[in-house]
Amino acid sequence: MNTTDAKRVLETALICAQQPLPVRDMGVLFNGALTTDTLKLLLEDLQNDWSGRGVELVRVATGWRFQSRPDMREFLDRLHPEKPPRYTRATLETLAIIAYRQPVTRGDMEDIRGVTINSMILKQLEDRGWVEVIGHRETVGRPGLYATTRQFLDDLGVESLDQLPALDNSTAQASMLEQIEFGLASAPTSEDGLTLETPAQPAGDDHPGSEVQTDSEAALAAASPADPADFDSSQEARAGGQASPDTQA
Repeated sequence: MNTTDAKRVLETALICAQQPLPVRDMGVLFNGALTTDTLKLLLEDLQNDWSGRGVELVRVATGWRFQSRPDMREFLDRLHPEKPPRYTRATLETLAIIAYRQPVTRGDMEDIRGVTINSMILKQLEDRGWVEVIGHRETVGRPGLYATTRQFLDDLGVESLDQLPALDNSTAQASMLEQIEFGLASAPTSEDGLTLETPAQPAGDDHPGSEVQTDSEAALAAASPADPADFDSSQEARAGGQASPDTQA
């Protein structure tokens, strides 16, 4: 099979696929006759072939897929005029904290945000398939360690956590929240959605001052890894599907 025919096969399979297609599955199309490196070269060629069109071929966490370009969204929205879901600031900040500081406990999130986190926010994020508990911290109560899922990366349209914007200043922090909101608004929504936040739980004795909301930028700045090593270790733990036990400072 020549290159042109192989690209046609890949193109057809990708267009017809309902989910991102991993490279290993693409190899089945050719009965293993093409190596992984060859398939990647063909995929890069396909990306170039579609570079000037309204649809692009992208690599996300679980494979490759065709998707519309962001600048086409306003036109496509005319076919489906319903408003995309709007996520509360508390939901986006909680999701951002998990994404940048994973694996992280609910207590860690509350320390960063300065408020008690409503359990419904975490439940909704779990139900949506964006976060999951990957282990437990070996401390009193063995609290769950939360991390983002590959579904979250797929819905956001990125391949890995490395592609999330850096939180080096307030402008970048605002941009990051906008990128998450924009990307996830395009993803299919569950029946209950994430559009509303239930009233915050009352502050307990173990959460002094939790009724006072901290500034969004301060919360997000705290969510940013203190140094690259922290972020790298979080990614390694996530990639391995488990987190090593942490000890409290």
